[in-house]
Amino acid sequence: MASKWKFTTKDLAEKPEILMSGHRACAGCGPAIVYRQILKATRGPIIATNATGCMEVVSTIYPYTAWSIPFIHTAFENVAANAAGIETALKALKKKGQLKYDHVDVIAFAGDGGTYDIGIQALSGAAERGHDFLYVLYDNEAYMNTGIQRSGGTPHGAWTTTSPAGRVIPGKPEYKKPIADIMVAHGIPYVAAASPAHWRDLITKARKGLEVNGPAFLHVIAPCPRGWRYDTSKTIEITRLAVDTCVFPLWEAIDGEYALSAPSKVIALKPERKIPVKDYLKVQGRFRHLFTPEFEHVIDEIQQIIDRRWKRLLKKCDMA
Repeated sequence: MASKWKFTTKDLAEKPEILMSGHRACAGCGPAIVYRQILKATRGPIIATNATGCMEVVSTIYPYTAWSIPFIHTAFENVAANAAGIETALKALKKKGQLKYDHVDVIAFAGDGGTYDIGIQALSGAAERGHDFLYVLYDNEAYMNTGIQRSGGTPHGAWTTTSPAGRVIPGKPEYKKPIADIMVAHGIPYVAAASPAHWRDLITKARKGLEVNGPAFLHVIAPCPRGWRYDTSKTIEITRLAVDTCVFPLWEAIDGEYALSAPSKVIALKPERKIPVKDYLKVQGRFRHLFTPEFEHVIDEIQQIIDRRWKRLLKKCDMA
């Protein structure tokens, strides 16, 4: 599925902002960067709905809003159900001749807590019913809005306030849930993984998700400087490292058929370019405890996990 939409940097620069300045996101906020990039891919009238979380809080503190489009804040657990309701209402209005637009794009935004955990029931149901909307998971790998608690998206070994690193337990003992693969298993037409470091790839995938007829799921890595414990200037550097270490490889699945995206395909064809995972971990304070004698073995465990998942992905992409 190749989008016919072509864009230049000039096109993106001249497009009016949908998430405007004046919101209260932290300096270096990964999700804010992700939102701006994705919204550059929109093609016309759009309605956005957002689960409770960082980006809802920072962009819509009553009585203010940073949004220039219709925007609905919904509960933590039901953003997908909300998007499904919006899409169904638009269909009904169009059938009655009461909708003046040929099509209105619907985007649901949610963090990892509202997707991996609290919102997965509504997301699964909306996907099974085939509602036509784009679901964006901005993955900052913990419940950042409520105090940096671990989620189903928090990686193995990471410090959070509910998986603290001590003398016995080296951070979160469980492993990150393969949420994008779970969505592929639903049989929806489009699923993709993207990084703001590779902005052209991210924007292209967002547009594909909007253009597809049916549910689309976009999984985007979106670091949080406060929760990940790094300097606010390093957000894009970290998202690039995530790709280059294969911690977060870039791919898409069209009707269940996996394919690597260009940055990760280069690594598959030239394995010597794959960077050790420790280079990704060492720039984040949430993994600082792993670089001590008692926990160094966990870095090896994480490398083995990443290598296994990478090999599994290559098989799915017929590149093993």
